[in-house]
Amino acid sequence: MTAPLPYVLILYYSHSGSVAAMAQQIARGVTQAGGIEARLRTVPAVSPVSEATAPKVPAEGAVYCTEADFAECSALALGSPTRFGNMAAAMKYFLDGTGAQWLSGTMINKPAGVFTSTSSLHGGQESTLLSMMLPLLHHGMLFCGLPYSEAGLTQTSTGGTPYGPSHHAGVQNNQSLSEHEKQLCQALGKRLATLALQLNSKAVP
Repeated sequence: MTAPLPYVLILYYSHSGSVAAMAQQIARGVTQAGGIEARLRTVPAVSPVSEATAPKVPAEGAVYCTEADFAECSALALGSPTRFGNMAAAMKYFLDGTGAQWLSGTMINKPAGVFTSTSSLHGGQESTLLSMMLPLLHHGMLFCGLPYSEAGLTQTSTGGTPYGPSHHAGVQNNQSLSEHEKQLCQALGKRLATLALQLNSKAVP
C-alpha cells in the first residue's frame, strides 16, 4: 500500500467568488511541482445571529476545512477578501480555533503563503495579507512570499504584491483575474509545493 501524497492546503473564504478563483489558480501551480496534491478547503460564514447554523457540506465549491486538513498539511496557502484592511471574520474565527495545533507545534517549519482580493485597487490588499501572516508566524510556519524574479510583480497594472498574490475585483466584483494575477497565483502555489517537497525530503532519515 503506497503512502498518500503530501498536500498543500489551500484554505480560503470567498464571498463573491474572486478569492475562490484565485485558490483554483494556486492549485494549478501546486500541481506543476509534481509529487504533491492541492487540497482546496473553505470555512463557513460567521453569522451575527447566534442561532444560525451552516450546512455540514456547502451547496457548492470546496468543502469546509477540518482540524485534520489543517494539521496534516505539508504547506498552507491562506486566502481571504479584505474587510477594512483586515481578513474576513470567517477566516479569523477559524484561525482562532487552531489553539491545539499551536500548543502541539503541529505547524512549525511548514511553508505558508497568503492571498487576497479587493473591490478597489488600493483597498487594503497589503495590510490584509500582513494580517493573515501574523497567526501563521505565531504557529511557527515559514512565510513564503513572491520574489521579484516573478516578472508579473513589476509588469502588473492590476493586483500582485511581494507579500502574496492579490486581485482587483472592481466595485461590482465583476472583474476576472488578469493574466498577471493568474501567473502570480500559480507561482505561489508552485513555490509552496516545491518548498514543502524539499523540506519533507530533508526530514526523511
